[in-house]
Amino acid sequence: MTDDSSARDQLRAATDSPDLQGKSTKEQRDAEAQAVRDNMARLRALRLAREAAEPQRATVKKVTRTTKPGSGSKTKSVSKPEKKAQSFSDWMASQQSGGRRI
Repeated sequence: MTDDSSARDQLRAATDSPDLQGKSTKEQRDAEAQAVRDNMARLRALRLAREAAEPQRATVKKVTRTTKPGSGSKTKSVSKPEKKAQSFSDWMASQQSGGRRI
């Protein structure tokens, strides 16, 4: 928290400095844009350092299984069986039997 607030204070100080008081609006925008780019570079460096310090996460591999011989493909990805969609009239009947007023 103190790092964020100090960075914000530094950014404000850079944009409100007395040397920017007499400059044109374009120069002020350029100075503010440069301050933002510097801040992004600082945050990127912190993120990369944090990621380098963390141990590598294990990657998750997709589970495959073989199908019956002669079916054409050798492997098939495992997926959940698809559920048949309930018709609207069945859904309405279940809502009414459940006590919902429609």
